[in-house]
Amino acid sequence: MLTFSIALVALILGYLLYGAFVEKVFGVQPERETPCHRLADGVDYIPMPTWRVYLIQFLNIAGTGPIFGAIMGILFGPAAYLWIVFGCIFMGAVHDYLCGMISLRQDGASLPEMVGNELGTVARQGMRVLSIVLLVLVGTVFVTTSAGLLATMTDGAWGMDMATWKWLWIGFVFLYCVLATLLPIDTLIGRLYPLFGAALLIMAVGVGFGIFAQEGWIPELTDAPFVSHHPKGLPIFPFLCITIACGAISGFHGTQSPLMSRCLENERRGRIVFYGAMITEGIVALIWAAAAIKFAAAAAPEGASEGAYASLSSILTNGGQSSSSNPALLVNMICSTWMGRIGAILAVLGVIAAPITSGDTAYRSARLIVADFMHLSQKKIANRLLLALPLFAISAALVFVKFDVLWRYFAWTNQTLATCFLWTAAVWLLRRGRNCWIAFLPAVFMTVVVTSYILAAPEGFQLPQTVSLIAGIVFALALAVWFLRFVQKQKAEK
Repeated sequence: MLTFSIALVALILGYLLYGAFVEKVFGVQPERETPCHRLADGVDYIPMPTWRVYLIQFLNIAGTGPIFGAIMGILFGPAAYLWIVFGCIFMGAVHDYLCGMISLRQDGASLPEMVGNELGTVARQGMRVLSIVLLVLVGTVFVTTSAGLLATMTDGAWGMDMATWKWLWIGFVFLYCVLATLLPIDTLIGRLYPLFGAALLIMAVGVGFGIFAQEGWIPELTDAPFVSHHPKGLPIFPFLCITIACGAISGFHGTQSPLMSRCLENERRGRIVFYGAMITEGIVALIWAAAAIKFAAAAAPEGASEGAYASLSSILTNGGQSSSSNPALLVNMICSTWMGRIGAILAVLGVIAAPITSGDTAYRSARLIVADFMHLSQKKIANRLLLALPLFAISAALVFVKFDVLWRYFAWTNQTLATCFLWTAAVWLLRRGRNCWIAFLPAVFMTVVVTSYILAAPEGFQLPQTVSLIAGIVFALALAVWFLRFVQKQKAEK
């Protein structure tokens, strides 16, 4: 419990101290007119109160990511605590803040446009493709996830089996996503998301209270923190860094922050909205990681510390009946057991409403990226339909692909996108004479992560772990040398 408490305090201090430092490095200008006022269009550029923007940003980036990822990540052991805390403070929150604020300075530019402005045309085109691929995967993954859960709940109703219900729910969720993608941002998203965001926070607070109130065991950093307990024997690095993405650092956030940069009324609010929402997500991930292992330890027949990880793995696979993990089962069990009927209702909101809301903003972000590329105004509904419908058609085709395959490629693409933006942010800071190391060092680390992962992973090249790690380090060092030479060139030109 001591490690969990220290980690919780560290995240809060990270916002107060390092968040303030990052804000100072960026150099906010409170008097500067923001895009929501200068470019107001009644669709995407709409001024909204800070509290509303914060809750929308939190729900946009959160979904079930910090819940499901943290639950599966704690299987690696207490190293998950370290990754959530250090990843969130020094990587994820920095990534989200710089992405949101650089977008704001560039009139709400989408992620590929920001990358292209700093790294050139080739990088811009590559990021356009990578971003749209990620967003369509995110939308598809979350549509199928929520529809599957709803089908489980309605199985047998009105004489229809689960398979029939799943396709009906997929159609319903797709219809909602179409509306949320096409309508002005304050019509559905601005009204519903703060409520869902608040529910997700209340659920996390209730579960957090249960961690202290319920009996059970949770690992401490003194319990062999760098020994993996994963049931498949996966090594901590780099697999943990891919498994827990949204609770530490996630490229998907880079596609969402520009949405809110178009609604932020003052630059001074950027730290609350962008850095703050990521820290909040880190707290949610930390809570669910600790709650998952504590709940599983209480049910472990072999004893707490010895059987906790095996017990958690068994719960996630429904006693070994499923070949893949289903964290939604554990979320429902913890909420129902620790918080009763209210907890069960919050669990439904958490594991169903949250992925739907992340899915629809993914499609909306994809529409805006294509609109930026084509320089097509989005004031007219016909233009929005022109861009959105092909995206939904591709996503509908991907529904037939096996979920596990979609998720694995989504996870790697997600972290690769974050890595690309960190390099972009480092260049942006450098060109303006700012402290570029706050983005450069995380960029180097994440380059090692994504490179070594795709070389070693089952869905990648399946090379030996040592070979993959060495290759990742070499590639990261090569990019670091390129950047340092770029730094020297910039200084020589001044």
